[in-house]
Amino acid sequence: MRNIPQLQFVCLITSLVLVTVLAGCGGHDNHNDSTGQVVSELSVPNLAPTTNFSFDIGVVSGSRYYFTDRNNAALDVVDIPSKTFVTSITGAGSLAFAGLGPGPNSMAGPDGATAVGNLIYAGDVNSVKLVDPAASAVVKSIPVSTTGVRADEGCFDATHGLFMISSPEESPPFATFINTSTQTIAAKVTFTDAAGRPSAGLEACRYDPATDNFYVNNDGTTANPHGELVKLSGASIRAIPNGATQNYTTLASVAMYSEGNCDPTGLAIGPGADIAIGCREATTGAPLLLQIVDRTNGNMLASLNAGGGDQLEYDPSTNRYFNAGSRWTANGMASAGGACSAASPCTPVLQIVDAATRTLIKTVPSGNNAHSVAVDSASGLVFVPHSGATAPVGCATCSSNGFTNGGITIYSAK
Repeated sequence: MRNIPQLQFVCLITSLVLVTVLAGCGGHDNHNDSTGQVVSELSVPNLAPTTNFSFDIGVVSGSRYYFTDRNNAALDVVDIPSKTFVTSITGAGSLAFAGLGPGPNSMAGPDGATAVGNLIYAGDVNSVKLVDPAASAVVKSIPVSTTGVRADEGCFDATHGLFMISSPEESPPFATFINTSTQTIAAKVTFTDAAGRPSAGLEACRYDPATDNFYVNNDGTTANPHGELVKLSGASIRAIPNGATQNYTTLASVAMYSEGNCDPTGLAIGPGADIAIGCREATTGAPLLLQIVDRTNGNMLASLNAGGGDQLEYDPSTNRYFNAGSRWTANGMASAGGACSAASPCTPVLQIVDAATRTLIKTVPSGNNAHSVAVDSASGLVFVPHSGATAPVGCATCSSNGFTNGGITIYSAK
């Protein structure tokens, strides 16, 4: 096991922050626990030290951790009790994942991964693939478009058997709702704002069973160009005629909450009425934020200098959020254009936030482009895939922190 030192979190108070006081300022750890300690490092097949490892969202289901792997065109499987890499589940023919595809992530897959009963629903180019882990096979493909771009991140309403997945690069972007009993499309919701402008994209979504609402991060609208949190009533979705399409602004009880200068990514439902929003600001020099808001009314509860991530997860067993801060920087401000580069490098970290006090309690180093995170409450383990130190370019700390090869870092959640 490697000994990876804890990063000293740099607290910044800046006049650029036009939101509430930066709760959680200071990254020192006042908790006498092993949170963030590296437990193990797993390799992934077909990755060389210089391979640019293209992966996306991860999820825990039962005693397994699953994450989407575009290099191997597969859903990768890790056995949690033994901390071992098990297999890469691939499809064949029409059931094959797109893999790296012809170019950018928008034309690659698999992407999002969501546990739906005994299956994993994975977003892919033009479709959602259904994976049966017991059979180690892709068993069905549900087409959602024909444009050659991906269905990305999803969320699941287990009460009503409805799975939502966003297609952010469509014009306009839309969300597909799938009836998981019949494995057919129940409805689609398009995202064109009241001014007639298509959304700038869609990011993570979550379903709240306590209030029967879906929440999704909208990348940008006329009113909120750097992002808004959209609340969609579950009842309004189920009221759409079977197979029909409706625009989000026309749905009953829809609400849109401004996220300020956020450029949102991850989303996690926390305790009480809290919902956490990961921001990955594209404005050079803007504070990298993680916001916690009241999901019933959009009121800001805390704004932490702890952003620059993608996937964001809440663990009820520790009452903590875990944010995969792949674009964090040494000064906590967005790099040039919000992207990592040799000229404007990033310092990736896993950020750990106390959900009770809404404060950052620890940051620990992570590997290159480590933007995906999943937490297993039963074992107290956190799973974070990453690329090699040199590909993609722009990681200032990966080599010095020992993240030389691509793989999966397993941390302790407690």
